[in-house]
Amino acid sequence: MAQVIDRGGAGTNSDATDRAFFGHPRGLLYLVAMEGFERFSYYGMQALLVLYMTGRLFKPGVIDHVIGFAPFRAGLESIFGPMTLQALALQIFGLYGGLVFLLPVVGGYIGDQWLGRRRTVILGLVVMAIGHGLMAFEPTFLFALGTLLTGSGLLKGNVAAQVGGLYAADDSRRDQGFSIFLMSSNTGAVLSPLVCGTLGELYGWHYGFGAAAVVVVIGLVIYLATMHRLPADPPVQRPAPS
Repeated sequence: MAQVIDRGGAGTNSDATDRAFFGHPRGLLYLVAMEGFERFSYYGMQALLVLYMTGRLFKPGVIDHVIGFAPFRAGLESIFGPMTLQALALQIFGLYGGLVFLLPVVGGYIGDQWLGRRRTVILGLVVMAIGHGLMAFEPTFLFALGTLLTGSGLLKGNVAAQVGGLYAADDSRRDQGFSIFLMSSNTGAVLSPLVCGTLGELYGWHYGFGAAAVVVVIGLVIYLATMHRLPADPPVQRPAPS
């Protein structure tokens, strides 16, 4: 027997007559923007991360001030063996890239079973903005990475889930809608290294990281302003306590 908790909607705002965005619901435009902003954040970090660690953060006199770095390195080396600083930078990069694609499973569960998709997306954007802000300070580098991973995990799966809610189950536009949604991911992947990498190279690392932060904040503002056009959160079913 299940207890149904209704969070104010059936989980879909589907309307076959809504074709304001290239024949698709207007809400798809805003979700496409969210995906593009999240990918801009990730690939912008990816473009700078290893170069930042090897070119700046791991220099003598700098690395000593990163909070928690010594036990963090010891923990990694207990698993992977002794590493040079360059190898350590690549290992951190690999862990960051892998966890970005793993944590949306946890974020999706939180969105479906606890907070609702809308609230989880908002929380994810706020947490990501905080993470980019922490990247401005070298001592908080590890906290920044953890915060960015958490925010991305909360955001990514729940944004994708909302795309399906824009269409009825028998709407032939659904597959094409997901294709457009994924194209925004590729757009963010192409633009972010050019923007963040150029700023980081010409003006300094933190300008490159700051560009990703600005994009995330813009995404948060857009989502809050257009949330009423997005699918409502579906009811949550939880097993009733025996």
